[in-house]
Amino acid sequence: MASPISVFRKGANALITGGASGVGLAVAKLCASHGMNLILVDNNTSKLDEAKSMLSSTKAGNVDTHSMDVASLSDWNKLKSHVESLDFLHLNAGIGPKGDWTNNEVFHQIMDVNLFGVINGINTFFPFFETNTSGTQKAIIVTGSKQGITNPPGNPAYNASKSAVKTITEHLSFDLAKSSPKTSVHLLVPGWTFTGLTAGGAKEKPDGAWAPEQVADYLYKKMGEGKFYVICPDNDVQFEEDRKRMMWTMSRWRDEYKEEAAKTMGQMKLGAKQAE
Repeated sequence: MASPISVFRKGANALITGGASGVGLAVAKLCASHGMNLILVDNNTSKLDEAKSMLSSTKAGNVDTHSMDVASLSDWNKLKSHVESLDFLHLNAGIGPKGDWTNNEVFHQIMDVNLFGVINGINTFFPFFETNTSGTQKAIIVTGSKQGITNPPGNPAYNASKSAVKTITEHLSFDLAKSSPKTSVHLLVPGWTFTGLTAGGAKEKPDGAWAPEQVADYLYKKMGEGKFYVICPDNDVQFEEDRKRMMWTMSRWRDEYKEEAAKTMGQMKLGAKQAE
């Protein structure tokens, strides 16, 4: 059986949302290094132009850009009319504004982009992956967040959107494993990564953060290992500690965790308050 990383091949077509900067651009560079054709989607036209100029000087094949709103299904339908075939879909676009409990607009903005930006992309391009009988490997990558797993206080709308993205991606993986075993699905969960979304106005990468290119390299590595969960470490939190924080909410329905989950839960003892 071919490895999922065989999707990275010359002439294959890759579409990446949020592709003009950060993790999306880093993954675009990874695709370009393998000679893939690129379709970059973003709502920032100037950054798209910069990304296209930079990527056009690499090993990439054709580089096309589309400025659009991932929350708009009509924009997705327009984009589909320009796409004849697709091998690699990375649904990566995301935002993280904060608002209080009375700010309905912020809740809608986050859900529309982070969650429905993913759902719209899947709805639109699912037929390209549903019954992959071509014999060539395809892949769908969805960018999640550790906040959607560990749910720390601070931004409930963002956490909820990424928690829903995790659920959607898990179910997509289950279904495509049956109908299209040559299509792999991966939930990419970056650690602390220095991007426009997380920088907070800082100009230089903090020592504890990863660069976006490190995330892309880690994605490639874990895809090569056939992993669905691509849980990236960073330079701030030890891998084992990070893993323990998230392990309880990683799906026990996945074959790779069933045995360990059953053993761990069998050994676990509830405290008095937990058992109430």
